[in-house]
Amino acid sequence: MAWALAHLCTKREVDGAVRSFADKVLILRFGRSSDPGCMQLDELLWKTSQQLRKMASMYLVDVDEVPVYTRYFDISYVPSTVFFFNGQHIKVDYGSPDHTKFVGCFKCKQDLIDLVEVIFRGAMRGKLIVRSPIDPRNLPRYDLLYCDL
Repeated sequence: MAWALAHLCTKREVDGAVRSFADKVLILRFGRSSDPGCMQLDELLWKTSQQLRKMASMYLVDVDEVPVYTRYFDISYVPSTVFFFNGQHIKVDYGSPDHTKFVGCFKCKQDLIDLVEVIFRGAMRGKLIVRSPIDPRNLPRYDLLYCDL
């Protein structure tokens, strides 16, 4: 389903998308179109795009084509989803140390819809961080490993 959603291929396109959307949540999926997890998330985004069209716009960003944002958001696992509203990065408290992005794929379509609604309502009130409505059992868990080089 990656072909059905718009792609942002350069830093300039990503910057333009972040600045251009007013009163809508911008959803950026960072990943690779050939990755199975990204394919699953792309299908979920495509299925929800019609229901969320009044409050959100969705774009795909390839981590290999835009390495500036890959480093900036510390995207080490794909897919990773980042949210913006009126040019501001919206953070979400998932109950984990990282509030900047959602790592992995959503378990069901309703989880994505609920999250976007909470982000939209919180952002309309001026909040830059919101609490995730997703059941903690449905959140993917990753162990972060730190090594000395």
